[in-house]
Amino acid sequence: MKVAEHADVVILGGGLAGLTLALQLRRQDSPPDITVIERSEIPPPAAAHKVGESTVEIGAHYLSQELKLEGLLEDTQLRKFGLRFFFGSGQQADLSGADELGASELLPVPSYQLDRGLLEGDLARIAAEQGIRVVSGSVVKSVELATDGKSHRVNFRNGAEAGSIRCKWVVDAASRAAILKRQMGLKKNSPHSINAAWFRLDHAEDIDSWSSNQSWKKRTDPGRRLSTNHLMGSGYWVWLIPLAGDRTSVGIVADPERHPLEGFQDFQRCLQWLGEHQPHCAEVVAGQAGELMDFRFLKHFSHDSVRLWSPDRWALTGEAGVFADPFYSPGSDFIAISNTFIAQLIKQNQQGQNIRIESQIFEQLYKSFYANTMSIYQDLYAGFGDTRLMVLKTTWDYAYYWGVLALLYYRRAITDVWLMKELEPVLLRLQQVNRAIQARFRERAMRGKEDLGSGRFFDQCQIPVLVQMNGELLESGPSVQKELDRNAHRLENLSAQLQTELDGGTSVPGPNCELLGDLRYRLSGG
Repeated sequence: MKVAEHADVVILGGGLAGLTLALQLRRQDSPPDITVIERSEIPPPAAAHKVGESTVEIGAHYLSQELKLEGLLEDTQLRKFGLRFFFGSGQQADLSGADELGASELLPVPSYQLDRGLLEGDLARIAAEQGIRVVSGSVVKSVELATDGKSHRVNFRNGAEAGSIRCKWVVDAASRAAILKRQMGLKKNSPHSINAAWFRLDHAEDIDSWSSNQSWKKRTDPGRRLSTNHLMGSGYWVWLIPLAGDRTSVGIVADPERHPLEGFQDFQRCLQWLGEHQPHCAEVVAGQAGELMDFRFLKHFSHDSVRLWSPDRWALTGEAGVFADPFYSPGSDFIAISNTFIAQLIKQNQQGQNIRIESQIFEQLYKSFYANTMSIYQDLYAGFGDTRLMVLKTTWDYAYYWGVLALLYYRRAITDVWLMKELEPVLLRLQQVNRAIQARFRERAMRGKEDLGSGRFFDQCQIPVLVQMNGELLESGPSVQKELDRNAHRLENLSAQLQTELDGGTSVPGPNCELLGDLRYRLSGG
């Protein structure tokens, strides 16, 4: 497509973050003129090196409801059956012998397994249909930022042809290329050092086939294949994610102090590593090696940024800004949140408003959300093979996520500066509660316990607080303040109960409780 000489907004990067931001901006009452510049050809090939296939509630809501893509997702992608965890799977010949944590049926709020290449091709097509200029095969060489209210200039090259475009706003959505972050020296290292390798198989691997136990197979409806399945061990986890088109994504994420990247940084070494830690998975993957579509690894992938956006009309979104960890699949959540903040700043700026205060407040909020999310990962990988720890930790992490961050996003509260100021005292109180219980989880994790598995099933549908908080996202209460106060009371009580259970609980399993149901009984082996 021919590149215009001027645009209201130029987005650097036509991946998930950049294209969704473009579509979000086009939904505004007075939509800006937008150009997206993408280095690769669009649509991407079927074997595309894309990560971030599993969405959770915020990212799924952003795509399906805020961007009105629910029909597209239902027609072309897969409805996700939650996150599912297996402990002791590496020591059990039959997967039914492992401890299993997950839901027995779909929870109320939908989420999706995404084939990113397929989705981004569809997003580019929709963007073009809506009058957004999407220019592929173009490399951004530099950005000349103006600080005096004048236009920025983006310099790029398309093949042998050089060009430039002036714009009011420039947004870096170029993922790890991080064009603006590098140019402006905004890179900030993360203390959370984790490595990953992943690949795709042109084969629909069904984890339910990993056992012949019929009663085990019938424990869930739908089947486990539609979950993001995690094979857990001390210092690592392995994912198996189904994709549209009968494909499967497999990945290893590990703490380098326990599992150095050199042990799995190519496909053959991945097979050897899986053979040692998850032998049944290794056997399955080796049997489908001829269906290998791609392979990639990333070292020390968690990263931060000194700044994220500015009243001088530039911004970073998606992985160009920050990235936490793929565990719990938060990548599309942070795209949704950062895009929402940026879209609001652009809207207010287009209306002639001074955005200096909002820019600062939004950045403080975003960094606070990121810090809280990082607290659930840092120094906790050692405990990933510990069934008791992870059953209790995931219960807390889910409840805190649904009861606080997801609630604020679903109620469109995060861009309401005055409302967020009113909510600040209870949010700070909950932040302290979260930090305290994560510290307890961290103490337990340092033991590095790895369970052998005994076939126990921890059904999240039988944990009342999780079912309630998930369903309540779809049912607006009388006010955000009252909903958050209610959830704060629950979370404070939940924290106390989980900490009691963390190191064994009481000697006698007690009756069901309104928050945890019969979880104590299940943890005791019942």
